[in-house]
Amino acid sequence: MLRSLAVGVAAAATVVFTAMRVEPVFLRDSIVIPRATSDEHALLESPWLMLPYADALATSMFLRDRNAFANDLVNTGKVQLPRALRLADVAVREAYRRKVPPALVLGIMLTENHELKSTARSSQGALGLMQIDPGPWRPALGRLFGTNLRNDSTNLRYGVFILSHLANGSARAATAESGAAWRTALLRYNGCVRGTNTRNCHSYPDVVRRNVLRVAREVCAGRDFETCVVTPLRLGTRS
Repeated sequence: MLRSLAVGVAAAATVVFTAMRVEPVFLRDSIVIPRATSDEHALLESPWLMLPYADALATSMFLRDRNAFANDLVNTGKVQLPRALRLADVAVREAYRRKVPPALVLGIMLTENHELKSTARSSQGALGLMQIDPGPWRPALGRLFGTNLRNDSTNLRYGVFILSHLANGSARAATAESGAAWRTALLRYNGCVRGTNTRNCHSYPDVVRRNVLRVAREVCAGRDFETCVVTPLRLGTRS
């Protein structure tokens, strides 16, 4: 017993002696927290990249994106708020489902059909808001979405599905260092393979980009085209 007590006292004395002679070490330099990468920013801004579809729809970001999409439509002067809200609800839901940026859907819609007319028909026979070619796509997607391409909801479901399908195919075909898969996806959406149907169709991606920057102001909320569209589209094709 006395031996144990002596050992304890000696240990305590050693601690006191050491504390008196060893200066404490303070962290003199502030901790440097690395800035978020562009991919990390995109993940924070786009819950549809990380979450299952139903969970992404339950986030406040979905409500923000839907309302922003509707406001951007109203600001074009082509639609009133009730129709803008209906279009935005379908467009943003489908964008979340198919993992494509809502701003890109808006940019394509305004490029294809700047008057936003449900009954629009191109000289090549493309129909509706997103100018869907009924020849190849109605047989392929009719059972999933219906066949009335002049119906806004049906047309948007076709358009966002086709965009996602082409974006994924373009991402697989692109080289790692290319960074141009978004352009290839848009050229394919436009049907611009050899440029024989539409004059200057190779400028289509640039027109879409200009429309995103011009119209999708609330959807992008101050982000540039790379951050609002290119990066999340790239990440969406990987998920």
